[in-house]
Amino acid sequence: MRMSPPALPRRVAAEFIGTGALVAVIVGSGIRADSLSQDIGVRLIANAAASALGLGLLIALIGPLSGAHFNPVVTLSEWWSRRPARGGGREALAYIGAQLAGAVAGALLAEAMFGRVLGAWATEARSAPHLLLGEAVATAGLVLVVQGLRHIGRPGLAPVAVAGYIGAAIWFTSSGSFANPAATVGRAFSDSFTGIAPASVPAFAAAQLLGMLLGMVLAGVLYGTDRGAGEPNPAEPRRTG
Repeated sequence: MRMSPPALPRRVAAEFIGTGALVAVIVGSGIRADSLSQDIGVRLIANAAASALGLGLLIALIGPLSGAHFNPVVTLSEWWSRRPARGGGREALAYIGAQLAGAVAGALLAEAMFGRVLGAWATEARSAPHLLLGEAVATAGLVLVVQGLRHIGRPGLAPVAVAGYIGAAIWFTSSGSFANPAATVGRAFSDSFTGIAPASVPAFAAAQLLGMLLGMVLAGVLYGTDRGAGEPNPAEPRRTG
């Protein structure tokens, strides 16, 4: 039986906690991998596996509360795709604010767990054009997966499909598949294997937004613009259980 969605403050809290936990997993696993091996391949395997597993679990747990966006491009693409009437602008802004705050909190939590000095900015520059291209591709693919699941009426596959895609994209894209403006901001607060220098954040975020638009265009070409069967309202997620 379909039940009323949680109130907005609870959904926003779920996005804050979920995004914070996700970034803590990404950054923390990167710090751990960096301390255990000097082999870049081993570190990437460890970070990709932990990130994919953590993301899948978080989507499964928090999806029934807020939709488990954890990502401004997911929130924006879901809001934009709600046609013909696009309501929920206030909810989208609240989600994005919670995601940004949660990402910073998650990165700082990971740093604290490993006894590192808080407040050290990342120094890894990621501004080369080929990295920005890779980030646009990674984000386009993510949006296509999310939109595709909605159009075919299979949103319940999101924990496996989205996590599987991100785990693969960490390997097949040159950027390492951040694919998330909030996580990108959070990772600027960690001078570690998964960090990104603050000066590189604006270009990365721009590439992600471009990728979001590309993903939505591809979804429109493949599935059309009609809402899929069984699609949940992204601003009013279903509660299960």
